[in-house]
Amino acid sequence: MAALKILIIPGSARAGSRNVKLAAAAAHRFAQADVDVTRISLGDFPLPIYDADLQQASGIPKNALNLKRMISTHQGVLLVTPEYNASIPPLLKNAIDWVSRIQEPQERRGEVFRTRPFAIAAASEGRLGGSRALAALRLVLTACHATVIPNQLALSFADQAYDETDRLKQPQDIDALDALVRQLIAFAQQMK
Repeated sequence: MAALKILIIPGSARAGSRNVKLAAAAAHRFAQADVDVTRISLGDFPLPIYDADLQQASGIPKNALNLKRMISTHQGVLLVTPEYNASIPPLLKNAIDWVSRIQEPQERRGEVFRTRPFAIAAASEGRLGGSRALAALRLVLTACHATVIPNQLALSFADQAYDETDRLKQPQDIDALDALVRQLIAFAQQMK
């Protein structure tokens, strides 16, 4: 049987991002669970700001189609988001907006969200750990008809959360990440 494939998408492309570090820590935990894991950067899929007039005039950008197809080759997705003004960053929201507009032959529009589970995580230097961004992201994904697993990770005090190898160092953070990893795997196996 082929290995389960999980895609990890950080919602930040910033150098040194604590959310990119969390995505890397998650990739390590998925690999330890014998999952085929892929981590990408949205910086590799540059997109114009979503505009229905632009879509009407030019169609779906190639990078949006490539991102959608990348998602569709995986049985589960983990989105790791920073928190901007108590919400999700424009980079991540814009990518979701474009991908949700894609309708390939034999598909409903946005079908890629309906056919695989999504997990969400955030890292922040504050004590809320990006929880407001997670609430906003869960709302956006639900509006796209995605199955968002119940477990989520809001990593508080992320400036102190990693060791010198960028792995989580607090047992409670490791346990929370492991619970999220296990639940996404279980949901992905059920929906396969």
